[in-house]
Parts: sequence; structure tokens; C-alpha cells
Amino acid sequence: MLKIKRVPTVMSNYQEEVTTEAVGCGRNCLGKCCLQVSNLPLYTFSSDQNSPKSESFLSELLLAQWEEKMRQGLFRYDVTACETKVIPGPQGFIAQLNEGRHLKKRPTEFRVDQVLQPFDPAKFNFTKVGQEEVLFQFQNGGTINKSYFLETAGVNPAIAPNIVAINVSPIEYGHVLLIPRVLDCVPQQIDQDGILLALHMAAEASNPYFRLGYNSLGAFATINHLHFQAYYLNIQLPVEKAQMEMITQRGLRPESEKGVKVSRLMNYPVRGLVFSEGNTVGDLADVVSKACICLQQNNIPFNVLISDRGRQIYLFPQCYAEKQALGEISQELLDTQVNPAVWEISGHIVLKRRKDYDEASEASAWRLLAEVSLSEERFEEVKEYIFAAIGVVESKFEVNNEEKQKAEEEAMLDGNMFEPVASHFQEGCLVVE
Repeated sequence: MLKIKRVPTVMSNYQEEVTTEAVGCGRNCLGKCCLQVSNLPLYTFSSDQNSPKSESFLSELLLAQWEEKMRQGLFRYDVTACETKVIPGPQGFIAQLNEGRHLKKRPTEFRVDQVLQPFDPAKFNFTKVGQEEVLFQFQNGGTINKSYFLETAGVNPAIAPNIVAINVSPIEYGHVLLIPRVLDCVPQQIDQDGILLALHMAAEASNPYFRLGYNSLGAFATINHLHFQAYYLNIQLPVEKAQMEMITQRGLRPESEKGVKVSRLMNYPVRGLVFSEGNTVGDLADVVSKACICLQQNNIPFNVLISDRGRQIYLFPQCYAEKQALGEISQELLDTQVNPAVWEISGHIVLKRRKDYDEASEASAWRLLAEVSLSEERFEEVKEYIFAAIGVVESKFEVNNEEKQKAEEEAMLDGNMFEPVASHFQEGCLVVE
């Protein structure tokens, strides 16, 4: 059985101190009264897709600061001491033992049967987080030639800053939160700007082991304030190895030859869609945000995984909390106290009890995740909602049989190598007109 040992990937001695001049409430938090008179580190990235991306700049900076926060004792436990292993089997599910995490993380303070709920300033939100938990501001510099970092910079009072902060109850090494426009107090719901910012962060990190995740309300988000999670895990996630079947191609521009591809996951316990490519990162963000907004408006909980440096996005409509409320989840699964959110659905399963960790098997992991998934009938119905939202119509095209056979053979290769998973293309393809 393969066990995973975490080795810090940062060789830098970089350290910094967050300096503030906060006045007002005196709490030195991310609220307007404190933040707009504070100095925080600033990372500025280029939105120009053709600008060169460093393969280590953002990652080294983020991880060095994250490790410094760990040395300062800001986390509720040492996640690097948690046991982690790969469960034997074709899927390669990853199990982590994190005893007591559910007792140390913040409790959910809102209803789980409504995906859209108004922001409530009286409940916990990220304006109440201390500035000592912040790593840096993450701002779009437009078409600047390259990214840059300032150890201290004032917060622009005219623009609500995007903040990268530690997750004080981490799941993995380098676990952070990306909080778009923190002072705008946007509830936990997807919009195009938020998705676009997350894709820029994934591209900026330029590391295949850095992924971002999103949980909607009703799909195990615990805070009703817009945020994405992200961390490093130096192994391919099971969902990234899963076979896919392309079912649509969406060209946002009439003259374009290649648009956003939409595929369906195959032979995976949770039914989901995969969005990739696109003419620009903005095109990909537009399609994915429309799909997510459609789910939100139809009160369908969902999870999102951003993978492959922001070039591949997995969307999982789910129903675990609904089935739990209806008493349709077995007591055996409830006793594990696992809330299957984006990381669990992607194949990285955080277990709370030693017994569950020691006895973890591919069958038990599959059984848990299968309860998350929509039924085939319901998934097809939801898929039609999404297709209507992003505007697709059916069209036919020819597939070269030799290319199709080659793709099928490649998909059967050992999944331990981190290479893009070959797609199986069906003969009926959907395109946008």
C-alpha cells in the first residue's frame, strides 16, 4: 500500500511580516474599518494569456508564507502530521486520517436546503478574519508584461481587494482560501468574475499539483461568503485519471475553430461534466459560470474542481445533503461523519476515525461517493438545464476510427503518470451555432 509523505517543496528563506496601521474597531481584521487603512503584501498578475508564467514564483511565495504562518502557530492542528495513503485499486482513491477536524473547524451556520441565501453580516464571514491570517492581496494588473510582488502595499479604498488567506483548519499542505472582493460581502455563489479570478490563480501557480475547489451551499460549503479553496497534493487525483467522453463543443465566436469542450465523466462514482480549452480564459470562465448560475437558480447544490493549471474544470451536481435530510443515507456512512465536498468527490477522502482509515477500501470509497451522485435520469435532466443555459444545439460529425481506437487504447494506460487523460469521442457532438 502506497503511503504519501509530504515534503515541503519550498527551498526559499523568504519571510515577511504583515504591517498594519489599523484604526477603528481595533480588531485588525478584514473589515472595511481596518482593511482600508492597512498595508498588506500584494501579488499582481497579468491577465494577458501570452505573458510568460513562472513555474515557481507564486508557488514558492505562497508556500513560504504558509509555512511561516504554521511556525507562528496560526493553524488549529498540524496537517502535515496527518497520515495519508493511496487505497489499492484501479481508481487510486486517496485517504487521509484527520481525527477531530470536524470538532475544530467552524460549524455551518445556515440552511443546507437553499443554494442561494443572502449574506448575513451577523454570522461568521471573512471580514471577521484577522489580518495575521492573510498571505497577500491577489490583484489583476491587466496587460502588464509580468507578475510582480510587493512585500507591503496599501489597500485601494476604491476597489474591494481579492485576498489569499490560510485555511486555519487545513486539509492539505499549502491549504489557502481565495476570497474575491472581500469587502463586497458577496454570498457563496458563483459569478463570472469569481471563476475568472480562480482560473487566473491556477494559471499563475502553473503547477499541476495545485488545484482550486468550490463548494456551493447545500454541497458542504461552511461559510456563506464567496470563496474558493486551494492546496497542493503531489499526486494525481482519481478524478483526473477518469475517462471522459466529449459531448459538446461551444464556440463563443462565430469565426472560431475551437471553443470550450464539454465532456462527461465515465466510469466514476459521481456523475459530472468537464469543461476544457476555449479561445481564451475568459471564454472558459463564461461557459462555466453560466453552467453554475443555472444550477444555483434551480437550487441544485454543486461542487467545482479547477485542475490542470486552470485548463480543466470539473462540475459535479450533487444530492448527498438532500438524501441525508430525507433519511436515505445508511447509518454506516453517517457514522463516518464524512461530508463529501469537492475534495472527497475528486478522490481525496478525509476520514475522521482510525477505524475507517485502517479499513478503507476502493469499495467503501466508491460506496460513499455513489451516494453523492445524481441518478442517471436526474443527471440527464440537469445536463439539459445546463446545455440550455450555455446555448448548445445538436450537430453530427465524423470520427476517424483509427483515432478513436488510439484514444481508447491510451485511456487504458497506467494512470499513475500525470498526463492528460484521453477522451472518448462519440459520434454525436453538440456545438453552438
